[in-house]
Amino acid sequence: MGALDAVAGRVAGGATVEFRPTGSSMVPLIRSRQRVVVAPADPSKLKAGDIVLARVAGTVYLHLVSAVDPARKRVQISNNRGRVNGWTGHDRVFGICTAVDGVPRAGAADKTRAA
Repeated sequence: MGALDAVAGRVAGGATVEFRPTGSSMVPLIRSRQRVVVAPADPSKLKAGDIVLARVAGTVYLHLVSAVDPARKRVQISNNRGRVNGWTGHDRVFGICTAVDGVPRAGAADKTRAA
């Protein structure tokens, strides 16, 4: 189980979590080791460009929503370098990134769900 799996479990349980993800796939939106805040998400409110914590094909990612399919209740997840991870159902979207290094993400707070 990876570090993001543990974070996903906490967020799925209703917690808002601060952590420092590693990697370069989300640069310049999130740089490796920047502090992010992820809160439980209301997947029905997500739009392309939102950064979410989601499970796609067995792996948890903190990546972008690149497309939405409200009729089938799913979102497409991609990194910020053009790589599409795939489609995932609303039930596998755990949280939305509400801040990066203390800077709020525009509109993200309106897409959280109450615990």
